[in-house]
Amino acid sequence: MGFYRRVQITRAFTLVELSIVVIILGILAAVVIPQFTDAAADAKLNSMTSDLLLVRKQLESYKLQHNGFYPTIANFTAQMLQKTNVDGTTAGAPTLGPYLQSIPVNPFTGQKDLGGGGVGSSSWFYDDTTGEFRANCHAAHTTY
Repeated sequence: MGFYRRVQITRAFTLVELSIVVIILGILAAVVIPQFTDAAADAKLNSMTSDLLLVRKQLESYKLQHNGFYPTIANFTAQMLQKTNVDGTTAGAPTLGPYLQSIPVNPFTGQKDLGGGGVGSSSWFYDDTTGEFRANCHAAHTTY
């Protein structure tokens, strides 16, 4: 009797098949990744516009209760975060406010600094004569 050798065939992926799979995965990644980066930028913009709306409403509340005057830029933090008197001071037993729990962080800079200078000089721009409050981090955001 002869011995029959059983030939065992191993199945494996060829280099061409593996290359096709890698190319398909690369195409899918190229399509999906930009959508996530756009979503992050959109979330920051939505957060910023929400913060701007809140601060602007609170500035108008302050103005109504303080004889038509907005908080001064020098005392903005104290006047918005603490109780105040009608003249804007915080001494004695103030009864008005507070108007904000904290100054919001600009999501594009990670800072909450306030200034009246040109674009890029601070995270937020504030004009205490007009009550204008806007983003000041990038020229594209100053219109919000």
